[in-house]
Amino acid sequence: MEQKKPLSTKIHMDLFLALGILGMAAILFAFLMEQRHKWSGDDLIYDFTNFVGSFLLVVYGLSGRAWPFVILNTIWALYSLKDVIAKLRMMSQSRASKTRSRS
Repeated sequence: MEQKKPLSTKIHMDLFLALGILGMAAILFAFLMEQRHKWSGDDLIYDFTNFVGSFLLVVYGLSGRAWPFVILNTIWALYSLKDVIAKLRMMSQSRASKTRSRS
């Protein structure tokens, strides 16, 4: 006779599976947008989408203790986050210089 898992365990597993699917979909979407030349690898939206997707995959990987998967996606997330921060800083500096030149 098969034992049923408690409802809280099932919901917990379903939540992590949903996060994994969303993460995978985000990375795949960014890849497809870049391949179709809708986004560039230099675009903020590309890096941000990759960061969100890889972060969600890290959470998913941690839930299953899939360490190679966690390591790969942690590196991917950190690299994407570095690019997001650099681009946001450039945008902020550009706005500041435009504001100063108007004064």
